[in-house]
Amino acid sequence: MSTDTGYVKTEIHKGVGTILFHHPQSNSLPAILLQELTKAINRFAHDPEVLVILIRSSGEKVFCAGASFSELAAITTEAEGKKFFSGFAQVFNAMRKSPKFIIARIQGKCVGGGVGLAAAADYSIAAAHAEVRLSELAVGIGPFVVGPVIEKKIGTAAFSQLAIDGSMWRNAEWAKRRGLFAEIHDTIEEMDESVTRLTHFLSHSNPDAMREMKKIFWTGTEHWDHLLEERAAISGRLVLSTYSKSAIAKFKDK
Repeated sequence: MSTDTGYVKTEIHKGVGTILFHHPQSNSLPAILLQELTKAINRFAHDPEVLVILIRSSGEKVFCAGASFSELAAITTEAEGKKFFSGFAQVFNAMRKSPKFIIARIQGKCVGGGVGLAAAADYSIAAAHAEVRLSELAVGIGPFVVGPVIEKKIGTAAFSQLAIDGSMWRNAEWAKRRGLFAEIHDTIEEMDESVTRLTHFLSHSNPDAMREMKKIFWTGTEHWDHLLEERAAISGRLVLSTYSKSAIAKFKDK
């Protein structure tokens, strides 16, 4: 899928299903890209040719800037707000329910939903200059939809640090110490070598064993279809506040 506001592209090569997304605004995610990401993940989840899924984005500086500020600013009702944030819920639920391992290639900064993608992946490989931040509170909402996947990955204490201080970037070492990143590499080339090594290994591993492992890793999340929709409704309500509208407008003007 390709539009003027970005694209999602997929390819299958030797058992590895790659999902590449791009948006000109720092790989942010408008609703259409969220929908296409969900479709791509679900399609690969049920494709017998795909043994492992790789999620990556374009460029070298930013992995994903999270929600599209243009679309946040355009929300006028709670229903519209819930629908937009439900797009993230659907991506994360598709990732957790996929019977195949999902590897994330994190080449740069992650903000908001981008941190959620890194956390929802089963294994994230990052460049040393990658940084993470949850900026939701700075725009009058909170990391409600991304919260469960991040908290599950790094624990309540680390998640609360990110959520409370939405102005501070945490570096790749911080993210690795807390388990958000499984590996960090000094160069893009070294990162890509590791991505290739791991996806090759997994594409030659027992699909049944990996499917059972994935079930174990995500035990206790069976209620997330409902939970993340509830969280989407909270964000959808808060994004209509005067505070949020003003803060989003300022971010858009930067």
